[in-house]
Amino acid sequence: MPQLKQVDLSTEDWEGTPITVQRLVLALLAENQELKARLNIIEEQIKQNSQNSSKPPSKDEFGAKPKGKKAQGERARGGQFGHPGQERSFHQLTDNSEIHEHIPSDCRVCGVELEGVDPQPYRHQVIEVPPISAKITEHRLHQLVCPHCGEKTRAKLPTEVSAVGYGERLSALVAWLSSDYRQSHGQLQQLLKQLFGIDISVASINRLRPEMSLALESVVTQAHECVQSQAQIYCDETSFSQGNCDGHNPKQQQGWLWVVVTKLISIFEVSLNRGQVTAKQMIGEQYAGIVISDRYSSYNWLEVEQRQVCWAHLKRDLTAVFERSGVSQAIGAALLKRQHRLFRWWHRVRDGTMNRADFEMAVVALRQGFKAELEAAVQLPIGKNEKTPLAKTVRTCEQLLKIEPALWTFVDSPGVEPTNNAAEQALRQAVIWRRTSFGSQSLAGSQFVARLLSVVTSLKAQQRDVWEFLTLVCQAARFNLPKPSLIPLDCPLP
Repeated sequence: MPQLKQVDLSTEDWEGTPITVQRLVLALLAENQELKARLNIIEEQIKQNSQNSSKPPSKDEFGAKPKGKKAQGERARGGQFGHPGQERSFHQLTDNSEIHEHIPSDCRVCGVELEGVDPQPYRHQVIEVPPISAKITEHRLHQLVCPHCGEKTRAKLPTEVSAVGYGERLSALVAWLSSDYRQSHGQLQQLLKQLFGIDISVASINRLRPEMSLALESVVTQAHECVQSQAQIYCDETSFSQGNCDGHNPKQQQGWLWVVVTKLISIFEVSLNRGQVTAKQMIGEQYAGIVISDRYSSYNWLEVEQRQVCWAHLKRDLTAVFERSGVSQAIGAALLKRQHRLFRWWHRVRDGTMNRADFEMAVVALRQGFKAELEAAVQLPIGKNEKTPLAKTVRTCEQLLKIEPALWTFVDSPGVEPTNNAAEQALRQAVIWRRTSFGSQSLAGSQFVARLLSVVTSLKAQQRDVWEFLTLVCQAARFNLPKPSLIPLDCPLP
């Protein structure tokens, strides 16, 4: 109930007011306070964008320009002054290449006959794609009748020939185009028909994809064990719908695509759980290294000393605090000021213009000031269930104080980044896939997504041939051969 002093009337006037009017005024004041609180919440939600929340830039309002960036019209289009130019590189000649020597016969000025050759002629390459056709190998299995007993005997396929009607390279291509290039079944049919003249049914595509997924299971599992033995990993998750076509999601739970990232290997997993159970499976319950992640509660089982909380996420939280009115704005401004100073120093460390010892020494005072601002904020009086903007600010500061040491792990741990950008960048392909396919319709579909994303993302980081790798995996699965490893040679096994 609002206090009497909130009424803009003198004490004498208020005491002389009929009791029914007093009750009505107090009820209206209480309703007014409630509506103000609700309005503040709604206004804050409306103002949310990629700069002050977890919303991606694609969700920003039409025409919104990121802060700190110049408008498109403020600079000339094309290459800027001082930008190093780039020229088309020459392709390496192969056995199928043709070389035509063009030698002038006479001088273009006086017409005298010319002799000899230019040791360094000007080179001009014309690159063309020849007509492509599928290579079809037909095996005719004859059946003969025994003249003695009349039994019919049909010849068997050689052991080096797969019973599957599609070769390993074609099977690998179907899986690769379905994942990395996000081609639908219909697009795959058209593409294979147009490029190679191959007629393939949707049912055949649906057989080849699970075959590749199953073949990759052990490869991805081995790589996952290697990731869990590394000194630092980046972890993140995003929503990814999984249907119930196979009965594995009868409650229609929201699916989540998790990723753990190292420098050369990334492992994805689709789970119907976003809690600590999945986080422990992805990171490893006995993991002893450093985990770089956001502030999501699923990572709270980790010791605070082995965590690095993402400052990019933190900057958005502080920006949201700053964009509130009153005391919150002052708190947000003070914290953002220190965040900006921290990253100026960090960029100098990366550029080599500031040594790490000086950086560590400078951060000591900055950290003390940052913590003091948080401690002062949590002393502000708020109600237990209060939902005002100030209450949200105080609770944010309380949460940051609980994990305050995890904000500074990168300062004295070489190799640890202050942001979780590596994991977020790894998830970009998955987010695009999710938008074009609306997730998966079954557990098998989710496994295909996770395993192909793991393989393709890791191979790109290692600069290895995706098509060749998938071909070798498919061949190994069909003929019981050793499978290639996703782990680089210089990466220690667990």
